[in-house]
Amino acid sequence: MMGTDYENLAISLEESICLISIDREKKLNALNKATLNELHQAVTSALRDESISSIIITGKGSKAFVAGADISEFSNYNAEEGKELAAEAQTKVFDVIHHAGKPIIAVINGFALGGGFELALACHMRIASTSAKFGFPEVSLGLIPGYGGTQRLTQIVGRGLAFELILTGEMITAERAYSLGLVNYITSPEEAIDKAKEILEIIGSRSPQALAAAIKAVNASQQASGYEVEIDEFSKRFGTAEFREGVAAFIEKRKPNFKKKP
Repeated sequence: MMGTDYENLAISLEESICLISIDREKKLNALNKATLNELHQAVTSALRDESISSIIITGKGSKAFVAGADISEFSNYNAEEGKELAAEAQTKVFDVIHHAGKPIIAVINGFALGGGFELALACHMRIASTSAKFGFPEVSLGLIPGYGGTQRLTQIVGRGLAFELILTGEMITAERAYSLGLVNYITSPEEAIDKAKEILEIIGSRSPQALAAAIKAVNASQQASGYEVEIDEFSKRFGTAEFREGVAAFIEKRKPNFKKKP
């Protein structure tokens, strides 16, 4: 994937961590169709690449993570075109990130508004710099969040707070986002990427198959069948080489040596 030329993304690798930066700084990293297509390509490539264990998604510059969707692209859409826009983006980008079998952390610097907020919510964890601002301004445009925001925000903060943020359209600070459980950590802008790498390095030492199973089970908690999925994924771990290695290492009081390939 390193050989792929992207117009709107910058990709770098540090050991087994893939850093995807949305690179439209002059447009505050707004999500146009081309950027969404490139995100699909970059994320799916990283998920297929056995040398990559995890992904960080961030935005270039200090002003914005992603300041929203590129409104100029859909300002004249009708209802059917709007439905296709939301369905395609959710299927190709936001749901792919949400259900990824490798951990994905959003590092939020500056504005995360509208589609940018939704992109952060789709990731498994979020780290915000002190300058981060979050919000769903869609109601001021006669819209609502369309990339899964109404669902993921409610799942994370609960119904009442989701109503407040979506219905007022007001922005909140990194500090309030942390108090609501929207972000895992707040750091200085200079330390945010390093904090994400620190977390992913710890995760990277764990069983890759177990990580994928855990992500699947946690995501299933939002479904009626969540408990059954947890039991199923838990039971599948028994008898695997990774399970045997993990238990042996525990008994032998050493670090486990998990192979990166399944």
